[in-house]
Amino acid sequence: MNYRRLGQTGLMVSEVGFGGEWLDRMSAQEAHALVVRAAKLGVNIVDCWMSDPEVRTRLGDAVAQDPGHWVVQGHIGSTWQDGQYVRTRDVEKCKVAFDDLLRRLHTDHVELGMMHYIDDLDELKRCLEGPYRDYVESLKAQGVVRHIGMSTHSAVCGAYAVEQGAVEMMLFSINPAYDMQPAAYDIETLASGPDAELGSFDEGRMELYRACERADIGLTVMKAFAGGNLLNPERSPFGVPFTAAQCIHYALTRPAVASVLVGYGSVAELEECVGYEDATESERDYASVLAAAPRHPVSGLCTYCGHCAPCPVGISVAQVNKFSDLAQAQVSKGNPVPALVRDHYLALDHTAGECIACGGCESRCPFGVEVIQRMTHTAKLFGA
Repeated sequence: MNYRRLGQTGLMVSEVGFGGEWLDRMSAQEAHALVVRAAKLGVNIVDCWMSDPEVRTRLGDAVAQDPGHWVVQGHIGSTWQDGQYVRTRDVEKCKVAFDDLLRRLHTDHVELGMMHYIDDLDELKRCLEGPYRDYVESLKAQGVVRHIGMSTHSAVCGAYAVEQGAVEMMLFSINPAYDMQPAAYDIETLASGPDAELGSFDEGRMELYRACERADIGLTVMKAFAGGNLLNPERSPFGVPFTAAQCIHYALTRPAVASVLVGYGSVAELEECVGYEDATESERDYASVLAAAPRHPVSGLCTYCGHCAPCPVGISVAQVNKFSDLAQAQVSKGNPVPALVRDHYLALDHTAGECIACGGCESRCPFGVEVIQRMTHTAKLFGA
C-alpha cells in the first residue's frame, strides 16, 4: 500500500481507503472480518458518515481491535432521529449524535471532524457564521477532533470553504463522469493539460482541485465509481464500463487527492480495489476509455448515496432506486423482473407506491434525480 500526505493535516493515509456505507447490509461478524482484512492490507483511513447506531457499532467494534492504525473521518451533523438518518445543523442534535459516534467507536477523539454534507452555498455561509461552526471549532479546541474537514458534492461550496480557510481537508465526489462537461461546451476554452484531449471538463471542478493543491487542502474521494454505475456496461454514462483500477487511478490523478474511499460489499471487492496498488500502467489507463467513449455528464443518475433521507413515510429511496435499476436492466432486455430482485424489493419496510410526492428527497439530492417520477415508475414496475 502506498500512502499520501493529506494536505495540511500532515496525516499519511492509504491511497485506497474505506467507505463504510455498505456495512448496514452485513452482520457484525462480516463487518469485523472486512475491517480487519482492510487493516492487514494496509488500508488506514475510514469514513463514518452513517448515523445508524447498529452500523456505527459494527464499525467501532472492528476498528477498536487496532485503534492506533485508523484515521477516522467522523461527520458532524449526521444524526439518527426516529429510526432514520437526518442531516441537521441543530447544535444540540449534533452533540448527541457526535457523542454517540465517539462512544460507539470506543474513542475520545477522531482525526478528522467533518462538517457533514454541505452542498448549498447559502447554507455553508450560515454554517460558517453561526453556532454550528462554533461547535465544530470547540471540538477541535478540546482535541476531540484533530483536524476540521467538510464533505460536499459542490465545487462552489468547496471553493468557498477553501477561500475562507474553513477546512484543512475535504471529502469530495470525484470520477470522470462528474468532471465532464456537456458535449456542447466549447472545449477550446479549456486550459491545456494531460486531460485536455479527452473531452470537455467542468472548469469549476478543475479549479477546485487546483485551489486545494495551492492551499494544501487534502482531498479524500467519495463516489469514485458513481455508485457502481461506471463499472456497469449498461449503466455507464459513457456507454462503456470502467474497471475499479481505472476509476481509482482517475481520482488519484486529480490534484490534491490523497485517498479514494470505497464502499465494499465483501472481502473480495476490498481485495480487488486494493489490487490497484499492483496494477500495471495499462490496467490503470482510464484515458483510453474516455477517448473512445461518448461524452455526456451524469445528471439525474442515482448513486444510492442516501442523502435524500429522511422520508416522511420511511421509504429508503436509495434502496428502492437500486432495486429499480437492477430490475429495469433486465426489463429493457425483454426479460421479466428477476425473482430475487422482486423479493428483496417487496421485503423493504416501505415501497415506492407509498410515496406521497412531497419532494423533500429531490431538494436534498446532490445529483438532481427526479425521485418522484422514479417512485411512480418503480411502483408500476413492481406493482407496489
